[in-house]
Amino acid sequence: MNLSVKAKIGKKRTLVIPKAIAETLNIDEESKVKITVLNDKIVIKPLRDAIWLSLHGEKLANLTLEDLEEESIEQQKKISED
Repeated sequence: MNLSVKAKIGKKRTLVIPKAIAETLNIDEESKVKITVLNDKIVIKPLRDAIWLSLHGEKLANLTLEDLEEESIEQQKKISED
């Protein structure tokens, strides 16, 4: 995805993220971001919490509650055998 928008630095060096970019990246008020300087560029990356990731993030596995319960029981058995 390539999206480029001009923005102006305001008082106290504040930067308002343009609406088009904020909507594209699902950034709202109170969202946290990581700001990095790479050579002569500023990179702003959204930081996602566990709830956001569970609702919108890439799914890495397909687990059911039964799978989790089975694994929990197996781990408890291992611990109790020691």
